[in-house]
Amino acid sequence: MGLFKKTSPRRSLLRKSIIGERTLYISRLADTDVITSILLWLLFVVLASAVVSFELIQRTRFGDLMPLTAMVLLISVAAGFYIYHYQKRLIKNHARASALVGLFVLLLFAARFAAMVNDDQTFWATGTAVTAAVILAIAYDQRFAIGMSIFYCLFACFAAGRITVTAQSVPRYEPADISLFLTMASGAVTCCFSLDEIRTRIKLLQVGVLAAAVVFITASALSFLTQRATGVQPFDFAQGSPVDIFRNAGYHAGITLVVGVLIQGLLPLIEKTFRIATSMTLLDYSDANQSLLKRLAMEAPGTFSHSLLIGSIAEAAAEAIRRNGLLCRVGAYYHDIGKINKPGYFIENQMGATSLHKELSPTMSQLIIVGHVKDGIEMAKEYGLPSVLRQFIETHHGTTLVEPFYNEAKRQHAAPGSDGPAGKQKKQACPERSRRTPPAESEFRYPGPKPKTKEAAIVMLADTVEGAVRSLPEATPTKIEAVVHNMAMKRLQDGQFDECDLSLRELSQIEAGMSKALTAHYHGRIAYPKPPDETEDREFQPVQTEHKTISK
Repeated sequence: MGLFKKTSPRRSLLRKSIIGERTLYISRLADTDVITSILLWLLFVVLASAVVSFELIQRTRFGDLMPLTAMVLLISVAAGFYIYHYQKRLIKNHARASALVGLFVLLLFAARFAAMVNDDQTFWATGTAVTAAVILAIAYDQRFAIGMSIFYCLFACFAAGRITVTAQSVPRYEPADISLFLTMASGAVTCCFSLDEIRTRIKLLQVGVLAAAVVFITASALSFLTQRATGVQPFDFAQGSPVDIFRNAGYHAGITLVVGVLIQGLLPLIEKTFRIATSMTLLDYSDANQSLLKRLAMEAPGTFSHSLLIGSIAEAAAEAIRRNGLLCRVGAYYHDIGKINKPGYFIENQMGATSLHKELSPTMSQLIIVGHVKDGIEMAKEYGLPSVLRQFIETHHGTTLVEPFYNEAKRQHAAPGSDGPAGKQKKQACPERSRRTPPAESEFRYPGPKPKTKEAAIVMLADTVEGAVRSLPEATPTKIEAVVHNMAMKRLQDGQFDECDLSLRELSQIEAGMSKALTAHYHGRIAYPKPPDETEDREFQPVQTEHKTISK
């Protein structure tokens, strides 16, 4: 009877929903990006195991090879879960994932090669650990850099291991001890904590000096503790043990300092490999002598002035929520470069002249206005603008509605032609024109994409509120705050912030920062006092001279 047991419709619906969720979960797991990421992870496991156990493979020591491979696999699994939780975008960004795999494998190979050449000197492993930490701190945030640096130090302990021969003449593999791991970790963590951004050329040298000092103290202290544990008197100068300790610590500190100098020269290569732009590079692109900015200032001066103001507003708002204000400012400088192709169609460049859109239909005007985004992307690629700056060109309008031309199109649809006799004759002659469908919002929206970072969302909002505040007849602080809040809520309700993880609390802080910056820009001025011999009701009269007319 159990086979013919009736089930309620609610239970059947629940089962179908569970099956649908499982199917969706399986389809996500079978996604191409996930499969590619798993293949890259497997490639790293194979290469790292081959590099770490290279000498064991040569000696056919499979008894040591299997547990060593198991440890590499276990650490790789932990690192994979760490990446999944704290840098999930690497699953889809295969270029950066490949760069990360290549970095780890290359540094492990350098550590293994140095250990094979001279297994008594382990300072080369410290150099590779500091190199990994500095590059990761440049390419990623500090938390991710610290975590991945610790994982690399674990790998490097096995790469810096050595082959020893027992009393029975049997070679045996020994990984590096805890002293080397702590020495590497101290230098790596110091670099990650002190290298938040690179705004000056001496920054990497300062970080290298600080990390070298920490490494020297750590290596010296651990060596003294190790000798005391083995029963050797560390301050017995007759045996020269302190000299050896300080010499070894000096090697570790020296290689750390050398890494800081070398990374300075390799910084452009690191930026291209990981597709990033450091603060020093952003400062270079903020120079008004950049060819693209100079062209914008010459051909679209109104847009150039607008971009400078947007930059200061966006920087203030970004710093209010502790985001990259420099990135917002430089991104705002370039966000409207597409207007260079048709500057006269944008009001800030018309200089009081008649609008060119009066001779165009709303649809054609919309195409010209929306086209400046595509033109800007093409110009950014032509001038080699970094991808971190191109996002501001693509997303500074998101998928917003071009309201002026959309409203004009609706007005023309509601009353085609003029309201006079000629317009009525056109309606009677073309009845199908009056029956056509009204314009759709989708036809008058920007193609997107929406902002995917908080910095891009800030520039979008700054661009919106600056235009709205500029149109105010009297920009008082109260009116500015009201306009900023209304425009922020409008963009929020339109779904423009859905992909950038912007919280309501951060949005409120951004509003406060923008309102303060705009109020400072549109500040009031005291009228200049008139001369005492000039009456207040004296009118402005021209004075005719012999050659020209001047004003009193």
